[in-house]
Amino acid sequence: MTKKASSWWSDRLQREISLVRWGNFGQPVLLFPTAGGDAEEIERMLVIRALDPLLSAGRIKIYSCDSVAGAALASKEGSVEHRCWMLNQFHAYIAHEVVPAIQADCGSEGIEVVAAGASIGGFNAVAVTCRYPHLFRAALGMSGTYDLERLMGFKGNEDYYFSSPLAFLPGLDGPLLDTLRNRFIVMPFGQGRWENPGESWHMASVLGEKGVPNRVDPWSADYDHDWPTWREMLPLYLDDLVA
Repeated sequence: MTKKASSWWSDRLQREISLVRWGNFGQPVLLFPTAGGDAEEIERMLVIRALDPLLSAGRIKIYSCDSVAGAALASKEGSVEHRCWMLNQFHAYIAHEVVPAIQADCGSEGIEVVAAGASIGGFNAVAVTCRYPHLFRAALGMSGTYDLERLMGFKGNEDYYFSSPLAFLPGLDGPLLDTLRNRFIVMPFGQGRWENPGESWHMASVLGEKGVPNRVDPWSADYDHDWPTWREMLPLYLDDLVA
């Protein structure tokens, strides 16, 4: 299995950012790290090993980037305004830098990406799909943390509004919503330690009110908010999403 790493300076984020790819063929999947993770977190956490059957069969290519905004939120970098700005800029970086890089690597300018992630990564996967549905055809948000205002203890501003689907979806209308209604979002979670099932149900309610196809999948109390859960979930859901 081929692994390829690249990096570039992002004016949007004002720092050097890494993008790593595993696999050679198949549906491109952008797998977001957790809050403080970098582009290679998923390899260290044995997620790539769990995905080996799909990768070896040429059904998927996995891409991952540094979790710049998640790290800023988790470490309370700078002011609240700075962290909200970083979140907004991070999503713009995904749409205008990462996705074009993925499309170029796939040799297909119009290919749509599947977004996936766990915890804050789940938030990012759902958020970019809702915000840029012309770029993403589906999202997998595992154990998603969707209410960042509650989690981080801040009151969001305009930057946060445009970054958070819980904030911008209720007022969304027009062609962008029409496109989003042709996408699919699945949100599995465990009911074990450190999980908050209410986050996924709330997100599903907001999506459903706007007519966006989605499904919530509760797993049992044997599944914690942790990597063993996500390593088991990810191959199952990607197998369905790329079929």
